[in-house]
Amino acid sequence: MAEPTPLTVPSMSAGPDFVLRPWEMSDLPLLREAARDPYIPLVTTVPSPYSEQAGEAFVRRQWERAATGAGYPFAIVRSRDRRPVGAIGLWLRDLSAGRATLGYWLAASARGRGVARAALRTVSGWALRDLGVPRLQLFVEPWNTASARAAEDVGFRREGLLRGWQQVGGRRRDMTVYGLLNEDGPEDGRGVTTN
Repeated sequence: MAEPTPLTVPSMSAGPDFVLRPWEMSDLPLLREAARDPYIPLVTTVPSPYSEQAGEAFVRRQWERAATGAGYPFAIVRSRDRRPVGAIGLWLRDLSAGRATLGYWLAASARGRGVARAALRTVSGWALRDLGVPRLQLFVEPWNTASARAAEDVGFRREGLLRGWQQVGGRRRDMTVYGLLNEDGPEDGRGVTTN
């Protein structure tokens, strides 16, 4: 069996106000805040209840995901004060089938400011253009209109409802699937690929 190819998580500007970068141990206050959210720990590996040890283990898992080639985990950081406000990941489990999956979450204090949209636009453009991923997909809870709006604003198309798709808080939950193909291009109409 071939050894996994380690990935280098780059730092990227997500517009004038945010930077995407690899996780650092200094991001533990963000995890503490996210652990208090009623939903984030149910759909992510953010530890709840929170402890320093559990937070450090979370950050090490992000490093391990890149080291094993599973994907690119980014912390979303405010440019002006370097405060982390959320996370976005590009997961490559299905890359051999021509697709990658995105996931993102924001601390409550960062919501409603276009942060998810900026991060999603940046990672999607990079994945399609620079990595050449043919298809990106993401899964959004039907009630999560803010997340759905961010995906649609970036150019993702709603493709359907997946009934009982994911275990969330002890129950099977429906998810809406959104897709963005390389040939779709970004929302401004410019082509993504340079072919």
